[in-house]
Amino acid sequence: MTNLILIAIGSALVNNVVLSQFLGLCPFLGVSKKVETASGMGAAVIFVITLSSFVTGLINQFLLVRLDITYLQTIVFILVIAALVQFVEMFLKKFMTGLYSSLGVFLPLITTNCAVLGIALTNVQKDYSILTGVVNGFATAVGFTISIVILAGIREKMEYNDIPKPFQGMPIVLVTAGLMAIAFCGFSGLL
Repeated sequence: MTNLILIAIGSALVNNVVLSQFLGLCPFLGVSKKVETASGMGAAVIFVITLSSFVTGLINQFLLVRLDITYLQTIVFILVIAALVQFVEMFLKKFMTGLYSSLGVFLPLITTNCAVLGIALTNVQKDYSILTGVVNGFATAVGFTISIVILAGIREKMEYNDIPKPFQGMPIVLVTAGLMAIAFCGFSGLL
C-alpha cells in the first residue's frame, strides 16, 4: 500500500506529466482559458487515462505478452485510447452539451494526447501490475488536472492585468507555464 501511495504522489506532483515530462502540452495550453473548461478537460483526461491504463494493462498482460506480439503495443494502445475517447465524446455530446461545445476540437485531441499514450507505455516499461498501472494512470491524470486548472485560474486573473504588448497572448502563458514548472520542482523533495 505504501508503494502505491508513493507512486500516486510521485505521478501527480513530483513527475507531473505536463510540468516535468512535458507531455500533453496541446490541451494544457489550448483549453486552459477558463477554469470550468479546464476542469471538464481534466475530468475527461482522468477518465480516459485511468480506463486506458486498465484496459491496456489487461491487453498487454493477457494478449500481447502471451502471444509474443509486444511489438504491436503502440498500435494497440492507440486503438484502445481512440475508442475510449470516442466513448467520452459521445457521452459528453449527449449529456453535457455545454462542456462538449466548449472543449471543441480539444476533446478529440485526447486521442493524440501524448500523455495518454505515454502513461500506457510507461506502465509497460516499468513492468507495473494492472493495479499499480491504474494507480499510476489515475494519479498522473489528477496531476494533469491540477496543472491545467491552476493555469486556467492564473489565465483568468491575467485578463485584468496590464501586460506589455510583446507578452500578450501565448508568450505570457508560456512564461506562466515555465514558472509553474519551476514551482513544481519544489515537490521533488517529497519523495
